[in-house]
Amino acid sequence: MATVITMPRLSDTMTEGTVANWLKKVGDKIKEGDILAEIETDKATMEFESFNAGTLLHIGIEAGQTAPVDAMLAIIGNEGEDISGLLNGTPKSADTSNEVKETVTETKQSNNAVEIPAGVKVITMPRLSDTMTTGTVATWLKKVGDTVKEGDILAEIETDKATMEFESFDAGTLLYIGVNEGESAPVDSVLAIMGPAGTDVSHIAANYKAGATKDAEPAQQQEKTVETSPTSSQNTTTNTNANGRIFASPLAKKIATEKGINLAQVKGTGENGRITKSDVENFTPTASTIQTEVSSANQAVANVKPFVPTGEVYQEEIKNSQMRKTIAKRLSESKFTAPHYYLTIELDMDNAIASRTTINSLPETKVSFNDMVIKACAMALKKHPQVNSQWRDDAMIINHHVNIGVAVAVEDGLVVPVLKFTDQMSLSQIGANVKDMAGRAKAKKIQPSEMEGSTFTISNLGMFGIQSFTSIINQPNSAILSVGAIVEKPVVKQGQIVVGNTMTVTLACDHRTVDGATGSQFLQTFKAFMENPVTMLA
Repeated sequence: MATVITMPRLSDTMTEGTVANWLKKVGDKIKEGDILAEIETDKATMEFESFNAGTLLHIGIEAGQTAPVDAMLAIIGNEGEDISGLLNGTPKSADTSNEVKETVTETKQSNNAVEIPAGVKVITMPRLSDTMTTGTVATWLKKVGDTVKEGDILAEIETDKATMEFESFDAGTLLYIGVNEGESAPVDSVLAIMGPAGTDVSHIAANYKAGATKDAEPAQQQEKTVETSPTSSQNTTTNTNANGRIFASPLAKKIATEKGINLAQVKGTGENGRITKSDVENFTPTASTIQTEVSSANQAVANVKPFVPTGEVYQEEIKNSQMRKTIAKRLSESKFTAPHYYLTIELDMDNAIASRTTINSLPETKVSFNDMVIKACAMALKKHPQVNSQWRDDAMIINHHVNIGVAVAVEDGLVVPVLKFTDQMSLSQIGANVKDMAGRAKAKKIQPSEMEGSTFTISNLGMFGIQSFTSIINQPNSAILSVGAIVEKPVVKQGQIVVGNTMTVTLACDHRTVDGATGSQFLQTFKAFMENPVTMLA
């Protein structure tokens, strides 16, 4: 009997998901445990496996499309089984194969008063995560006048979390581009228009121009460009366009940057000469390539402008990524809604240094000062649960479980992986978990569930030599601890001036939930654990 597979809820905040890639196609045999598709949320891309065996009879949400949780994702049943009843009987709200496609590829009459010629499809900016309100076109892989096949990658769209490939669900000619490379536009505004070659779509495009941050280039100008360059992208083998932009996947670009490889020297084997991950990993510089690099470097040196004593004004504009916009929004909300105040205390770190040296002398053991800070915070929060709280308009929530979020800097911003039940972990377990999650966070492979549910947050800038700083509270937490560097300096001990090691920490508190005395008592307990690390091992 056929079974309807619905869009899964992959995190407690997820309301909709995007199918990044189907690993099975209609007609394929499915075994229990097979990976059906890759589903994108606002934080990560996760594999979705089948809990049923049979034949894949229907796909309700195509790759690149977004649909709400519980919408029809697919149908699995016996080969040749009649599923018309399931398709016809699906409530309209769950009929995502039509409803989502209408959102992505067709213009509804209520949003457009002009008549759309037969065969013309309006492609709108997709909602690639549940928090996405605008998207930025990182790269166009097609240009006006190109012939597009169903499944071709049209563009790379940047959200607040990642850059994702967006593929076409229709075939035809690309008639109009509504959002140029580097520009941003709201979800559902016109991204492109496709249809039969030569169709006039200027009256449709004009209806949506206001959607983009910056007006897109008129279709007539883009079509003129195509006329002067008759070779379409389908016939090209180069990995750059007329403007010198290199066609490469985001992962290929990242690997090339890490390895110091010039993508202009890499031959792409993907669609339209696009550079893929394997192209970069398999790239071997030749003698001519090295000579070209040397010549380019020499030319660059020769082209350096001489210093002008009078000086000149120079500015660079960098578009805000979606992650940066989201960070700005959330931190602004926290700063201006939660009444912050700050408590600073200095710790004697001599015993902590000696204890860490002893611990790390054990085989296969590696503990950092940050691990010790996390452990001390967890134990102090158990003694002062009001610091481990959150504010709601109708009640204060006291958390008796301890989930500590550890701020991690990534390429384009900041993420906060969460150590669940931190107080139950040993120092070595804390160290191993932090190292693992921080590494996966920087590689954008951390799961959304691993960044949810924090009750307290720690931000450590000591490794950068910062001695003291304050942080903005990571809501809904009531507090965040800012950790500075260990500094060697003169201190007074038993009436004598000696050389000691100190560390300054600052606790930012939400005054709605944590009073000054409560925050101070928490810091005193934290200080006692840090200055006598043996007490954390009891």
